[in-house]
Amino acid sequence: MNISVKIGQSVFPNPVTVASGTFGHAEEFYGQEEVLKLGALVPKTVTLYPQQGNPPKRICETPAGMINAIGIENPGIDAFIDLKLPKLKATGVPLIISISAHSEDDFAVMIEKLNDAGGLSAIELNLSCPNLQKKVLVAQSAEATSSVVQRAKQVAKYPLIAKLSPNVTDIAAIALAAEEAGADAISMVNTFMAMAIDIKKRRSRIGNFTGGLSGPAIRPIAVRMVCETAAKVKIPVIGMGGITSADDALEFLIAGATMVAVGTYNFVDPRTPLAVLEGIKAYMKANKMTDIRELIGSIQR
Repeated sequence: MNISVKIGQSVFPNPVTVASGTFGHAEEFYGQEEVLKLGALVPKTVTLYPQQGNPPKRICETPAGMINAIGIENPGIDAFIDLKLPKLKATGVPLIISISAHSEDDFAVMIEKLNDAGGLSAIELNLSCPNLQKKVLVAQSAEATSSVVQRAKQVAKYPLIAKLSPNVTDIAAIALAAEEAGADAISMVNTFMAMAIDIKKRRSRIGNFTGGLSGPAIRPIAVRMVCETAAKVKIPVIGMGGITSADDALEFLIAGATMVAVGTYNFVDPRTPLAVLEGIKAYMKANKMTDIRELIGSIQR
């Protein structure tokens, strides 16, 4: 059974990974089966300089999901490369490093540093984080998305993945802009802008006032967006949004995703990615499929 997939020239042993921000730098767990069997590792998004993140409260549980406004707290790219990356490389699992920046030049600087560090399989351009106190995200503009991807492509020696925001009218149009600019894959969907109110205090439950909604509540919308996008672009799509089981992941694959990422449910059950992988293989065996490509985009219209 062939379950390997490709993004650009990089090959991944299977289609299951984790969403950035939900799988931190917990080095003590890197030797665990749940990690070593992943198709790829995607650590928390890194920025050029260290960031403290947003004020508390940063997480609020909601029906069938959660709102978060962490704010990409991280040590900065230099400390990440020096202190975190070597231990990630030692796992032997393909690495997709997620980066975010405030300018095209900053993206380029970070990519050049990762080029020099080596040992990666791909770089994810996080164009859609809703917690940077920006009025308009890069991923909410086809023009801005295209410009950032073009600049990144000029310097990157690894495949580039554009991570898109669902907080747009037509996400497929943004994905097309990224593809035309040179992106090797699309990662979607990130969180939906949301808020929750403490009715006793009449204040937001989140210190940043608003945050990003993730979890099972968003899955049907995410599946629809992946299906629409995969039908329009020729590059791979990494689908995510509320995956809790193999059945959920199979929806994304059938809709057209080449890879799937478990996010919020890692906090509920860290073994979920492994269960998803085993469930995909069991489904393929039951349906007499010998290649993952028979499953990807197999939705009947």
